Amino acid sequence: MSSEATPILHMLDPRKHVSPFDVNMAADAGYKVIVPYTNVEVPDVTPLIQDAIFSRPPHYGVRTGFFMGGKDAIMALDMLDAAKKAMVPPFECSTFADPAGSFTTAAAMVACVERVMKNKLGKGWKDVTVTVFGATGVVGFASSIIAALEGAKVRLVAHRGVDRVIKSAAVSKERFGGDLEPVAGETPEQKREIIANAEVIFAAAAAGVQVVSAADKEIAKKLLVVADVNAVPPAGVEGLDLFMDGVQLPGSSALGVGALAIGDIKYKTESGLFKQMLESDKPLSLDFRHAYAKAKELTGIA
Repeated sequence: MSSEATPILHMLDPRKHVSPFDVNMAADAGYKVIVPYTNVEVPDVTPLIQDAIFSRPPHYGVRTGFFMGGKDAIMALDMLDAAKKAMVPPFECSTFADPAGSFTTAAAMVACVERVMKNKLGKGWKDVTVTVFGATGVVGFASSIIAALEGAKVRLVAHRGVDRVIKSAAVSKERFGGDLEPVAGETPEQKREIIANAEVIFAAAAAGVQVVSAADKEIAKKLLVVADVNAVPPAGVEGLDLFMDGVQLPGSSALGVGALAIGDIKYKTESGLFKQMLESDKPLSLDFRHAYAKAKELTGIA
């Protein structure tokens, strides 16, 4: 029986250390042996996967897991792809990518906003204009693709040249079929035009960076919901409380979703996916799409 096998998690990270947050999450989910690997590059994945799967009988494969961390969404996805190709059925194992916790954070943000839209506004994502600030970051990248795949019209805001968001849009289209619109937001005039036409805003910029001010809120007449993942002062959206979860934003008719409301679902989503790997009777390969499905389940909108 596979349940007799010790659950082992191998954690791969291109940086010099593995995230203690992810280690703790995996341990609390039920993994008994957790092994960190640092300075890992994509070509390293195949030999590591095959070394692990051939060391245990096939029916122990579901008790062997690999976690892809780091801070680069594309690299984590490349590692996940390399892992899939390295499997030699029936010798397989489960894999889960969540670089910097971004995939589960993005999934939680999109699900929390969707819950507010459905329950308070009677709307879904279809044709809703979503503006993403911090679009080149890992959370912004993943949340934009999730929303696009759900039918939203997603705009990626570029603060320092549009080339990086053009690249993100190309990756989204090539790998997932999601259409994203890169827009320049480097000048105050450009930013005002973007905010004035936004129906939903994802504030996913770096910690402590404010992207929506009180003045910006005054011109955001079409804005329905705004979410901010930044828990470090100043808030990414001025006046948005950390605990807001569908409450009206001061100085605006829009509803706000704060970082700690999102964080509660993010925590439960990551934990839930680790448990899903442990409880599955077949090997799994999990990315932000599976995180979104779990987050929808947790928010009651699945």
